[in-house]
Amino acid sequence: MELTYTQIEISKVAEQILAKSASKILLFYGDMGVGKTTLIKEIVKQLGIDETSSSPSFSIVNEYHTAGKPIYHFDFYRIENITEAFDMGLEDYLYSGNYILIEWPDKITKLLPEKRDAIYITKNQNGSRTLKLMPLK
Repeated sequence: MELTYTQIEISKVAEQILAKSASKILLFYGDMGVGKTTLIKEIVKQLGIDETSSSPSFSIVNEYHTAGKPIYHFDFYRIENITEAFDMGLEDYLYSGNYILIEWPDKITKLLPEKRDAIYITKNQNGSRTLKLMPLK
């Protein structure tokens, strides 16, 4: 799936990601400031979270609670090596069956399960974004 969108359309984009993703593990790739966190906030909202979500840049993980299962939002930008993610119990999160939303997943590639969805976001010259959703395995 490939979409070009503006901020006004972000709700529709989040809806389409949830409808078309093959996994509950969503990996977000893109440069700093491209809108990964903004899109994740909308996805979390559509999954039933009423509280304000934010980037877990300093805490590494934010946990959101719905009426059902928790949703985990990771930001691995600040980790120094894969051991940090392993030591925090990342594998337990990944195999929990819950939604896992990960920014900067390239830092933990070796820990990721085979079944996951990669979401690539690029910023266009006119300010819009192009998103590619690619199921892996």
